Amino acid sequence: MKQFEPLTRKDSQPVRYLIVDDSVFARKSLAKMIESFGGQVAGEAGDGCTAITEYGRTKPDIVLMDITMPQMEGIEAVEHIVQQHPDARVVMVSSVGYQDNILAALQKGARHFVQKPVKPDALYEIVRYVLSDDGVTAPAGAGKESSR
Repeated sequence: MKQFEPLTRKDSQPVRYLIVDDSVFARKSLAKMIESFGGQVAGEAGDGCTAITEYGRTKPDIVLMDITMPQMEGIEAVEHIVQQHPDARVVMVSSVGYQDNILAALQKGARHFVQKPVKPDALYEIVRYVLSDDGVTAPAGAGKESSR
């Protein structure tokens, strides 16, 4: 997998991610992408209930959240996380790309959506956008158009 220009926090530390997906394969795939962005996996969860607990425990910079999961769906989990942590940055990552689901997730507090199968270039750009949207972080040379 190609390496990307590292995304870092304002304190120059790696961006910390919480990966939430009921598929171990999907979590491992996202973890590899995150590492290629210079990020760290702060935690993982296989359902929405665990995601809420893990968010509070790990305080990640960004959450990558599946929509369709057992016990609690991602959209409901986003709502709980954002209620408890209004500054939470959640990106929905799902193969269930129905407009209703995307709209519901955004209304509940998700910042963006990426379709599975996830392409590293697309995820990188979305993460960069979501992080820089708050003025929290941007890669060195941000603002320059990338030819990736």
